[in-house]
Amino acid sequence: QVQLVESGGGLVQAGGSLRLSCAASGRTFSMYAMGWFRQAPRKEREFVANINWNGGTTDYRDSVKGRFTISRDNAKNTVYLQMNNLKPEDTAVYYCAATLSSIRVLPDEYPYWGQGTQVTVSS
Repeated sequence: QVQLVESGGGLVQAGGSLRLSCAASGRTFSMYAMGWFRQAPRKEREFVANINWNGGTTDYRDSVKGRFTISRDNAKNTVYLQMNNLKPEDTAVYYCAATLSSIRVLPDEYPYWGQGTQVTVSS
């Protein structure tokens, strides 16, 4: 089992940047594929990005391609989401998630979740 803790959220103006971090407990972090999801008020949780166990494969939702970058450091048990050129529509609670399967895009396919970190982008 893995426990996840997100950090790095905050309030930023449109066009600004934030880097989210997700620290994982345990010695088997490198076995997990990781994902970032987000949930805005009154909306369903949606896929943002994912990364396979060694960082060799990544995927993004179309609306963040070219602006967001997911990466991981297995030595530090941490996955990151660098978010550039933020837009008001990126405002949401951002969650990281882990799965022992290969990378997935559906929330139901990730059994382990962090508590979330709020990202607010002002116009």
